[in-house]
Amino acid sequence: MESLEFELDDGHEYVELNQLLKLVGLCDSGGIGKQIVASGAVAVDGKVELRKTCKIRAGQVVSVEGAEVRVLPAAV
Repeated sequence: MESLEFELDDGHEYVELNQLLKLVGLCDSGGIGKQIVASGAVAVDGKVELRKTCKIRAGQVVSVEGAEVRVLPAAV
């Protein structure tokens, strides 16, 4: 399984799920990210997540198609 890390931008508490998939390179656009989420292929902290714009916060782990993304807080 591919392991990725995503660091939140300074001043941001969360990133929307579909945007996270785009920002880490798992899809080409937020629209495709929404389709992937809607298909049931994405899990957040081990549970299938169907909300396309679900707020993903530091400490959460997103799994999709053989990849795992750990979300980190902004660097201080």
